Amino acid sequence: MTLKDKVIVITGASSGMGAATTKKAIDKGAKVVIGARNEDKLKAIAESTEKPDNVIYQKTDVTSLDDVKALVKTAVDKFGKIDIIYNNAGIMPQDKLVDSEPESWKAMFDTNVIGVLNGIKATTPIMKQQGYGLIMATDSVAGHVVYPGSAVYNSTKFAVRAIMEGLRQEEHGNGIKTGIVSPGAVDTNLVSTIGNQQIKDAIVKMSEDKNMALSAEDVANSAIFMMEQPANVNMNEILVRPTGQSI
Repeated sequence: MTLKDKVIVITGASSGMGAATTKKAIDKGAKVVIGARNEDKLKAIAESTEKPDNVIYQKTDVTSLDDVKALVKTAVDKFGKIDIIYNNAGIMPQDKLVDSEPESWKAMFDTNVIGVLNGIKATTPIMKQQGYGLIMATDSVAGHVVYPGSAVYNSTKFAVRAIMEGLRQEEHGNGIKTGIVSPGAVDTNLVSTIGNQQIKDAIVKMSEDKNMALSAEDVANSAIFMMEQPANVNMNEILVRPTGQSI
């Protein structure tokens, strides 16, 4: 399926995987509506494209259902439909359970889990009425395996897998496809949300080895590949790791 003239909403689009996916989708002729909390970065992305009519940006906090509904409404009002939503926003404060803080637990669940649920809530009724659509989310290898220092983050990503599979089972008869992209280590500014300095330093050092960390563009390629599948193909999951990653 070509992405030309497809309408795609992307959250967490101001940097990293979201920004890279936005740029690739625009290059392929899609109409892209992007949201994130950093409006200045969204504006810079929109102004950097050679197809300014193909992108709209809107400040969006995915923890707010009203914000996400407003972002989706902008897409439908401007372009008349929504083909794909990519729920990409996420944070990853990491620490041992005994040392982690309740504020970080809540922030992770609000962004990583409630943010995805808000995207589903905002788009599913529209896609059911259309009779088609693709709802995607960024998951993680951390949603497939558990490792020390990451139990709460792991739990948010395991939750996303369960939610997206439940959505598939509930809505496949309405023409709605679902999919998750689960990357391993990625060299993006997501690392800046890690609270534990020792864990953060280890991940930053690991990311310096290209064999140990994907680029944002690597993950974007996987997301675009999922988006480009024909209507009769529902690619539910892409698990992509850097070659050198063991877990």
